[in-house]
Amino acid sequence: MGEQSERTVLVTGGCGFIGSNFVRLLLAERPDWTVINLDLLTYAGNPESLADVEENPRYRFVHGDICDPDLANQLISEEIWAVVNFAAESHVDRSIIDSGEFIRTNVQGLETLLAAALNKKMPRFVQVSTDEVYGSLGQRGTFSEDDPLTASSPYAASKAAADLLCLAFFKTYGLPVVITRSSNNYGPYQFPEKLIPLFITNALQDQSLPLYGDGLNVRDWLYVEDNCRGILEVLEQGRAGDVYNIGGGHELTNLALTGMLLDQLGKPRSLITFVPDRPGHDRRYALDCQKIFRELGWRPLVDFDTGLRLTIDWYQKNRRWWGRVKSGEFRTYYQKQYGQRLAEDPTGGPGSGDPDGDD
Repeated sequence: MGEQSERTVLVTGGCGFIGSNFVRLLLAERPDWTVINLDLLTYAGNPESLADVEENPRYRFVHGDICDPDLANQLISEEIWAVVNFAAESHVDRSIIDSGEFIRTNVQGLETLLAAALNKKMPRFVQVSTDEVYGSLGQRGTFSEDDPLTASSPYAASKAAADLLCLAFFKTYGLPVVITRSSNNYGPYQFPEKLIPLFITNALQDQSLPLYGDGLNVRDWLYVEDNCRGILEVLEQGRAGDVYNIGGGHELTNLALTGMLLDQLGKPRSLITFVPDRPGHDRRYALDCQKIFRELGWRPLVDFDTGLRLTIDWYQKNRRWWGRVKSGEFRTYYQKQYGQRLAEDPTGGPGSGDPDGDD
């Protein structure tokens, strides 16, 4: 581990899935550090996800928008040692419906943060990105940090643009930016539009599990706490201007994963409903993580079977949390995204989709 002297870190998007888990980890493992959490609390940002730390004197929540330059310059002051940017619109399906908010938050908001960090000569800036920027893989091989960015969806394109903007600020201005690109995260507090929490919560309610295409697309799964530990290693030790892949090393087809979820929940396979695929969906992702293994000594600690049991257990015990999340706006989105698909007879050959995204 790196130094543990007193430091203040600005975490943006800290009420989201990965952000809230990172805030909790930082407060637990860096007892001399202070965390300021800036979050706009859009649909996927839930302050209840950090209810257990809200009284911690080393934690402060600020309700605000990363696109607000006055707020960014106010918060990124001389007392801040680093910015860790989780703030993003992150769901592929929503980006297909409307890409505007993805460009605004993921690109314009990032530029606002970078400009403020540059103005205050920020010692450290970590951009949290995704493996989706690389595009789709064939049946073999892995993506390395040097591979070209060939994003398929508007979401992935916005994150690729953000990565390039970060690297440009490093090369042009010398801003010490580091980028992490992780594979699909899963674990507690994930908004139930993503595959694992959506399918767990639907199954617990004996509702259909809408699986895109033939369900044979492949994702590499990473337990969220392992990703947060990797991001912390990069924050403390990563080289400025570099990119670090963070993967779980556990590839599964979505059909196999869905079967595992149903088996562990004691629910029938008949809940699976194959629905027409979404457009522009990548078939397979997999990451080469040798760089972070070699340079920073990071390894995933939670094997997939253990992580999946922990995740299922959390959603079983926290029905009140996800029950509120799945009301209101989520119902409108779910009907818009899956209502017609669930009503259709999905024919027309193999598909390649799943309702995943990363964050």
